[in-house]
Amino acid sequence: MARKIGSRYTAHQILGRGSAGTVWLGEGPEGPVAIKLLREDLASDQELVGRFVQERTALLSLDHARVVGVRDLVVDGNDLALVMDLVRGTDLRTRLDRERRLAPEAAVAIAADVADALSAAHAAGIVHRDVKPENVLLDMQGPLGPGGAHPALLTDFGIAKLIDTPRRTRATKIIGTPDYLAPEIIEGLPPRAAVDIYALATVLYELLAGFTPFGGGHPGAILRRHVTETVVPLPGIPDELWQLLIQCLAKAPASRLRASEMATRLRELLPLLAGMAPLDVDEPDAEPVADEPEAPAVEPEEPERPRRGAVSLVPGAAPADSNRDTHTSMRVPAPDELAGGARGTARAPRASGAPRPGSARNRHSARRRRITLAVAGVVLAAAVGGGVWAVSSGGDDPPPSDGQNSAPAEP
Repeated sequence: MARKIGSRYTAHQILGRGSAGTVWLGEGPEGPVAIKLLREDLASDQELVGRFVQERTALLSLDHARVVGVRDLVVDGNDLALVMDLVRGTDLRTRLDRERRLAPEAAVAIAADVADALSAAHAAGIVHRDVKPENVLLDMQGPLGPGGAHPALLTDFGIAKLIDTPRRTRATKIIGTPDYLAPEIIEGLPPRAAVDIYALATVLYELLAGFTPFGGGHPGAILRRHVTETVVPLPGIPDELWQLLIQCLAKAPASRLRASEMATRLRELLPLLAGMAPLDVDEPDAEPVADEPEAPAVEPEEPERPRRGAVSLVPGAAPADSNRDTHTSMRVPAPDELAGGARGTARAPRASGAPRPGSARNRHSARRRRITLAVAGVVLAAAVGGGVWAVSSGGDDPPPSDGQNSAPAEP
């Protein structure tokens, strides 16, 4: 069903839904567009509407090949909408759901494109604040780059800032997606350009490994890990790429690269990564599970990984709600909470196919190993005992009943 958005645009079809609103395929005076219609409760917030109008000039002026351009901002009655370029392709989350992880060359090429987008935004004084795979679109009509990667474009600039108004969030609240939040945001500091670098490095880690460095489990546990834990190295990647990752994931914002530096260094690494296969590691457990029931005698198959929804600005994407909330409002943890339970380092990735530590499958495997070893010990003991008798008796006669070895009879 079509609906009018302001006086110039018509929304025809829902492309996706997210925590901030609904994305529609629309039509404007210059052709097809993507229209992000914010939730009604946001549209009724006069303070947010005022900020929305204030941000209009900055968002409309952000013009870069790696940025999904904002063409217009519409305030009309209960409608509050961003009108954006329509990208013919898919989003990075959908590709990750399909492939789980990318070859290093393709992953680095995509991250370099996003770094270019952030460089342009930061130069214009705009901090994205919500860099994640759902907000990276892949242009399927663009030329293929290194590793067969499609050109990547960053979208949803300004959404987190619009949502994060003083009236909606106090100083004790934080806004964002837990897996990608920089430590300084968790500690209550204002977001600067460095938070986008940290988030992009987290995305690059996820593209390589198939999981984020500090994700998994309760949001509070994820926040604590960002502040207190260090990143475990990924096996199989060149040291130059790893050094770039840990620099951009540094706890201190000043230690991270700037976006332009990150883009340059990533592209310098591309020849080193040509032809490398995707890494072969499995996600570690988020937290040990206590009092888990014993596994059945027949080991069950690993459950299928749940698909993560994405808000696409592209036609053909299935509407789905992301289980990684874009604008989750969370209490800033106190210093003692952040310090509590820290293990000093993040969970090490497991070898592909290995059971998760602490899981029923892991305990069942350990139990089977113990039983196998015990049985092997009994068999070995029996074999050794039998060997002693055979040597001492020199024949098929049974051993003496008193258990003592006897000498062979004289002829």
